[in-house]
Amino acid sequence: MDILVIGGGWFLGKAVVEEALGRGWSVTTFNRGRSGVVLPGVRQVTGDRTSVEDLKRLAEQGPWDAVIDTSAAEQPPKVVLAGARALEGATERYVYISTVSVYAGWPDSPLVVGDPLMDGPADAGSEYGRDPEGWLGPNLYYGRQKAGGERAVLAAFGEQRSWLLRPGVILGPGEYVGRLPWWLRRAERGGQILAPGSVGKGIQPVDVRDIAHFAVEVAERPGGGVHNVTAPIGRDTMGSFLETCVEVTGRRGELRWVPDGLLLDHGVRQWTELPLWRTNEGVWLVDSESAYVAGFRCRPLEETVRDTWEWLQAGNVPVPHPRAAAHGIDAQREREILAAAALPR
Repeated sequence: MDILVIGGGWFLGKAVVEEALGRGWSVTTFNRGRSGVVLPGVRQVTGDRTSVEDLKRLAEQGPWDAVIDTSAAEQPPKVVLAGARALEGATERYVYISTVSVYAGWPDSPLVVGDPLMDGPADAGSEYGRDPEGWLGPNLYYGRQKAGGERAVLAAFGEQRSWLLRPGVILGPGEYVGRLPWWLRRAERGGQILAPGSVGKGIQPVDVRDIAHFAVEVAERPGGGVHNVTAPIGRDTMGSFLETCVEVTGRRGELRWVPDGLLLDHGVRQWTELPLWRTNEGVWLVDSESAYVAGFRCRPLEETVRDTWEWLQAGNVPVPHPRAAAHGIDAQREREILAAAALPR
């Protein structure tokens, strides 16, 4: 197999490259070359996916058996569309890493493949669907943009040459958003740790290496399809996740569970101030059965936590990203909420 990875320098893109190289495949990457690494044996083409000239030059480097697009998270649909059209004649199929945020019902309702999607035209620009509440807001802007990205891929390659993979939260070594690294550093600091919600709340994060493995698997398969790619519903809980964070960092801290209502009363920002905490009913009820039938495998969350801690302890530093600054609660604010939780109610 000869594949092109759009991105390929860090986190998911790097994991995809490593997976493909491990199979003895030929790998070309396309990115700006400003961050991340170029792994030995990889042919790197530098350029900007927003540039028509760079896309034309890239297409001339083909053909490839498949393209795996790992870097479209912050690109508007029209950029995805231009790139897909430029590469349509240079590759057999297109694997697009999307998100569960494309669903109109996320995060409020349980989800299965085939549920209605957010609106978002294939040729939409970066302003389409923008919400004054910010990047995520009530899932309007991000979901619409990524839904438009999916439609862009389908417009260029059609259903029989497009693989659309929809993960939720991706964790693992190299994570740059800062969710798991923040919890690990908080556990390392010790003391009383504000644990949000309930110990038995189900969660569905998935390891970056498992997403990479599945993306490479489907890249080799003729045809196309759509899959949610999350951990099984009910397998993991917030309690087991945080207990593992405490364990691997040396048991310096003690979890203190604070109910949702009190956190909401104190205006704690869901999803970011206490990473992975969100009260919406459907946020962790995403059905990924079709992916498991197709061969997707999801390693234990405990393994992801341990490996990420080892990665950090080895002196590795995530690629700087502006979204990381939004994650984590201020220490003083945490103490105030814990004190309030200890008062008679």
